[in-house]
Amino acid sequence: MSRTEQLIRQTGVEEKSRGRWLALSVLVLAVLLVAVDATVLGLATPSLSEDLKPSGTQLLWIGDIYSFVIAGLLVSMGSLGDRIGRKKLLLVGATAFGAVSVLNAYATSPEMMIVARALLGVAGATLMPSTLALIRNIFTDPRERSLAIGIWGATASAGAAVGPVVGGALLQHFWWGSVFLINLPVMIALVLVGIKLLPESKNPVTGPWDLLSVGLSLVGVIGVVYAVKEAATHGLTWEVAVAAILGAGALYGFVRRQFTLPSPLLDMRLFRHRGFSGAVLADLLTVFGLSGLVFFLSQFLQLVQGRGPLEAGLAELPAAIGAVVTGLVAGRYARRYSVRSVVTGGLAAIGAALAVLTVIHKESGYPVLGAALLVVGLGAGFSFTVTADVILSSVPKEQAGSASAVSETAYELGAALGIALLGSIVTGVYQSFTAPASVSGPVADAAHESLGGAVEAAKTLDPQTAAHMVGAAQDAFVDGLRLASGVGAAVLLATAAAAWFLLRGQRLQDGVEH
Repeated sequence: MSRTEQLIRQTGVEEKSRGRWLALSVLVLAVLLVAVDATVLGLATPSLSEDLKPSGTQLLWIGDIYSFVIAGLLVSMGSLGDRIGRKKLLLVGATAFGAVSVLNAYATSPEMMIVARALLGVAGATLMPSTLALIRNIFTDPRERSLAIGIWGATASAGAAVGPVVGGALLQHFWWGSVFLINLPVMIALVLVGIKLLPESKNPVTGPWDLLSVGLSLVGVIGVVYAVKEAATHGLTWEVAVAAILGAGALYGFVRRQFTLPSPLLDMRLFRHRGFSGAVLADLLTVFGLSGLVFFLSQFLQLVQGRGPLEAGLAELPAAIGAVVTGLVAGRYARRYSVRSVVTGGLAAIGAALAVLTVIHKESGYPVLGAALLVVGLGAGFSFTVTADVILSSVPKEQAGSASAVSETAYELGAALGIALLGSIVTGVYQSFTAPASVSGPVADAAHESLGGAVEAAKTLDPQTAAHMVGAAQDAFVDGLRLASGVGAAVLLATAAAAWFLLRGQRLQDGVEH
């Protein structure tokens, strides 16, 4: 080979390598879009509650309907991306996500907000599977792919940090709807740059998109999660039983149908791989243990400890910083030691940090809370990055969309269940507080709906009575938060033990794919 040919070949390799990383920069914008949206909602909850005046149940629906819908559609959207092209689905979804964010910003009632969040879930379901599937196809070198997944996860964590800080700054000067409008510039940049830089990829051998399977998946997930949520909040009723039976029946029908289709939406044989199943289960239970706590943490910082929105956002930064740091090195450590040691250690660290939060109280100093959040972030960065790598490495790249969708479904389903169950624990304990005897029925009822409702209702009372009622409400809220943290800690420690056995012998790939 001549010197000129060597230079041409080397230049081509460098351009291809540079193109991969430029494409990754577009994908992480999509992750940033979703991460920012998820975190700003919790920060905006107090202001939103004051303006829209949702009931306690409506507030939970506003918090978790996005996760319900996105979890129900992720598998379907991942499969659709495999068929029509992941780039195409990503860009269409990003455009819809930005447009629906405007609807969220200008919602005028709790019911409208719930519908807007549901529509946002439909758009969001197109984004995450597409980003991971494209990473799986763009990065054929497993070590490069591990780093790319680390950057992908670190961006999600950074978005979780940027959301509260930027959202807090906006809430200092504008109304709560402004926190949703920050999605627009990110979406515009993603679409314009993505058209130029992203390569298209899809499964070359696919059949039609089975609409019956799409419906079964959506009805099944929403039905089961709704039943769990309502049972935790109101106990077993005939409505809960109907929802549970309908959801379970739909999921059973979905699984049976996948075995009969020549081109299923989800290849159920993926779950025969122990590493794949173990990683999916670890993700689901980890997010379950974390999500209920995260949803109520902003309320604790603002409504119990009296911090402003921006200060509350800055107070949550250690978790994101920890996740960014460990996410970037997780793949390297998993190869040096083992997959199961890194994942198990990360999960155990999160469990220990949540256990510490069982002793917090209204006057707890920030160093304790900040240190616990840092440990949570460090553990999550290790665990989530390595499990995502395991899931993607366990399947052929043609099935990357379906595998990514399973990973994201576990994440979103865990979030929905966590908010439903752990959130219901917080709400159940909170509603047991006793209002002052002089407080009238309607005011007391409003105070028992949510902590934000209690703070708002107290404005109609004399200062002494108001201070008494808000103090009792805050104590009850903290009691519920401590109990939810204890349940979350138990779930995480049990998940760590399960991961140790399920991920036995699992290794990340080293050889370049051809």
